Formats: sequence, C-alpha cells, structure tokens
Amino acid sequence: MGVRAGSLVGRVVGAFALSVVLLVVSTATAIWWTARQDSRPSSDAIVVLGSAQYNGVPSSIFEARLEHALALYENGVAPVVVTVGGKADGDMFTEAESGRAYLAEAGVSEDALLAVEQGVDTLESMRAVGTAFAERGWDSAVLVTDPWHAMRAERMAEDAGISAESSPTRQGPAVQTRATQFRYILRETAAYLLYRATGESIAGAPGIG
Repeated sequence: MGVRAGSLVGRVVGAFALSVVLLVVSTATAIWWTARQDSRPSSDAIVVLGSAQYNGVPSSIFEARLEHALALYENGVAPVVVTVGGKADGDMFTEAESGRAYLAEAGVSEDALLAVEQGVDTLESMRAVGTAFAERGWDSAVLVTDPWHAMRAERMAEDAGISAESSPTRQGPAVQTRATQFRYILRETAAYLLYRATGESIAGAPGIG
C-alpha cells in the first residue's frame, strides 16, 4: 500500500511539474508570436508606453517607441497620440511629459497629443489610460511598446476597458541581439504569468514593469 501511495504521489508531482513547464513554454511562445505581429487598425488613439527619461530627454528605448508612434500617426492610424507614465522619485519630468514634448518638437500638433502622467509600471499606466479613454468616450487603441512587452500590455489594456492591438517598435536596445531578446522573453513570461495569477504587476527593467 505504501509503495502504491508513493507511486501515486510521484505521478501527481510529475504531472504537476510537466503542466508548469508546458504553461511556461506556451506563454513564452505566445509572447514571441505576439512580438512578431504588427496590427495597425484605425483607432481612437495611439498609446505609447513610457520608459526612462533623463531630465526630459527620452532614453533610447523610449525614443524608439516615440519614433514608431510618430510614423503610425503620420500614416493616419489614429488622430491622437497618448503618452503615458509617471516619474521616479527625484525626477523633474514625467515619462508622459517627456514623450509629449518629443512628439511636439517632431511636428505633432498640441491638440493631437495627450499626456497621461500617471503610473510607475504598465498596470498603473494602463488603468490611468483606461480612465482617460472612458472620460473621452474612446474605446480602441494601438499600443506602441517593445515587441516582448506587447502581449502583457494588450492584456492589461483589455482589462482596463480598452480594445487594444499592438504595433511594436523594431528598433532600440530591446531588439538588438538574440541574447537581449531571450532575456526579455524570459522576464516577460514571468511577469505575464504573475499578472494572470495575481492581478498584480512588477517593476523592473524597461518594458518589464
């Protein structure tokens, strides 16, 4: 009887471990697949996920996102570009403010820009954007972020009441090398599974929080 019980426990543990491995692999594969997509439907707004800025100057990761959003705007994907993101302790500028200034300098008119200056991670930012959309009667968005961040950003946007698709940037440090891409996929897999399991987000490397 003891041998049978031990065998049963072993099979249960093995099945559980296998299910965890399959879940992780399937999630990583979905993140990789979503990263390769580029959806540009006509929408109420283009939403640029914030990243680091330095005294009002976007980091290279943030600049790549802003340049991609600018191209989408110029191609008529949406009449408004929404920049989003708060600021860290000690910063003088928010990510959203820095992004809006960058796009204004690039020629986007002020009435086509909206800065949502809230959020220290993707979840907080998306909830703030959801509120801004609801106030304006908007419901659809094209999200601009790094490829590996796209699937989690889409999920959080949908949970915030936004019908979202993504058009990831193909430039910047997040897509430069295979090693960088692999590291981002691993981090995003963990972040996505944590969010689905707990409804919470994590702060970390750019595009991960």
